[in-house]
Amino acid sequence: MAVLVCGGAGYIGSHMVDELLKKGEEPIVVDNLRTGHKKAVPAAVRFYQEDIRDSGAMDKIFTENDIEAVIHFAACSLVGESMEKPLLYLNNNVYGMQVLLETMVKHGVDKIVFSSSAATYGEPQSIPIRETDPTEPTNPYGESKLIMEKMMKWVCLKHGVRYVSLRYFNVAGASEDGHIGEDHKPESHLVPIILQVPLKKREAITIYGQDYPTEDGTCVRDYVHVADLADAHMKAINYLRAGGNSDIFNLGSGNGFSVKEMIDAARKATGEDIPVISGQRRSGDPARLVASSEKAEKVLKWKAKYTDMESIIKTAWKWHKNHPNGFCK
Repeated sequence: MAVLVCGGAGYIGSHMVDELLKKGEEPIVVDNLRTGHKKAVPAAVRFYQEDIRDSGAMDKIFTENDIEAVIHFAACSLVGESMEKPLLYLNNNVYGMQVLLETMVKHGVDKIVFSSSAATYGEPQSIPIRETDPTEPTNPYGESKLIMEKMMKWVCLKHGVRYVSLRYFNVAGASEDGHIGEDHKPESHLVPIILQVPLKKREAITIYGQDYPTEDGTCVRDYVHVADLADAHMKAINYLRAGGNSDIFNLGSGNGFSVKEMIDAARKATGEDIPVISGQRRSGDPARLVASSEKAEKVLKWKAKYTDMESIIKTAWKWHKNHPNGFCK
């Protein structure tokens, strides 16, 4: 039986497909290629260029394939864009989840692993963030993810579609062999933006605010290697296969890294000098965001293998150095 990966041509989704293949699974990918890349999907994997909001297309995919479970990455995911285009995020993310769940119920598929976000918590009341903490999203992106979680809850209660929702913050790194990695246009994630300096695509990296109440004055974030995330999703699928109940888990490395620490790690990983420009604080940037993964470690038996930031960035550097224009030639 197959595992349908929604958004499987994207950054995390393509690494998930890679992990499924390594485990002897049969992945099937559906992606509208709005932000994904067809070249990130192996030629041997069945691929559908469709939008999950298209109920006819989704019905066709489920009819043509013996699908056991779904891993759902397909969503708009930029916080700033969500503030400017809230209806886009509600339509694409929330309505997309509605069509997906309707199709799963129709075809009797009862397992889904959902790529959620720690943006569902909003401004944290305590660090590290735990699954029991209040969920008060401060942007439409986080709100849409929270709504999607609640949709799964009610569909589970009525139709028995069990789910695992995985909440995480920053993703970094690339496959060890460097054949797939991060390629966003425009780029919004810190690691690839830092690496644009040694790639000669920008002259310096800007640090937005150096007066936060942290050890070195810069914001601290939790980073998880993309391969560790893929491993967590795989463990979540197996948890559901073993009869596990629907649940929500945070995923984190167990460590927080400041912006300055990230830049220093990039200097070591690349062997290049990376000049810094000081910028003003950005509105809404919390000083510290770190998630507790104790629950995932206990229930899913998952723990991040990559905890050294230099090692994480080295995998990203291998990808970016060999693919300076991403998946484009």
